[in-house]
Amino acid sequence: MTASGPSDPARAALSLALRRHAPIDAEEAEDKNAILSLVETEPACFSRHTFAPGHVTGSAFIVCPGTSLVLLHHHRRLDAWLQMGGHDEGEHDPRATALREAAEESGLPDLAFLVDEILDLDVHSIPAGKGEPPHLHHDVRYALATREPGAIHRDAAESIDLKWFTLAEAAEKMNEPGGRRALTRIAALLAER
Repeated sequence: MTASGPSDPARAALSLALRRHAPIDAEEAEDKNAILSLVETEPACFSRHTFAPGHVTGSAFIVCPGTSLVLLHHHRRLDAWLQMGGHDEGEHDPRATALREAAEESGLPDLAFLVDEILDLDVHSIPAGKGEPPHLHHDVRYALATREPGAIHRDAAESIDLKWFTLAEAAEKMNEPGGRRALTRIAALLAER
């Protein structure tokens, strides 16, 4: 790492995007610092096999601007309603990871970024499973939009269910501070449109 940040371009780009992101509460500020520290000190921060202190993931809240509904999936392994997302598969860019994962898990063919910037940052625990120890996901979250909400197709390997919710319903289903914070930001973005 140089004085100005990580020396490799992927980590340097993410470091810059993280530094531009303004947290809206103390919890997100703490998570931002943790993700920034990981990115700036761990060359393998994108590898799903980096368990201590964890690894970077990318996720996306998919919205339909025409209806102001948000798509969540009932995650098979975690048994919870979540946004789409997951592990880096060689992108070394959580934006690209979020877009790929969202397309794979939703089946939607027309996803585009609602805004280019990071929507939210969240560090959360993942339980042991699939031969992996418990670890942390340093999740970089984005907002995506679709104009074809009826084109959803559930990936049975990943999801028990796939459903559109109002923002209030989604906040209740997710029932965790990071999800509510991201949904509040989405409400503000949709109000600006």
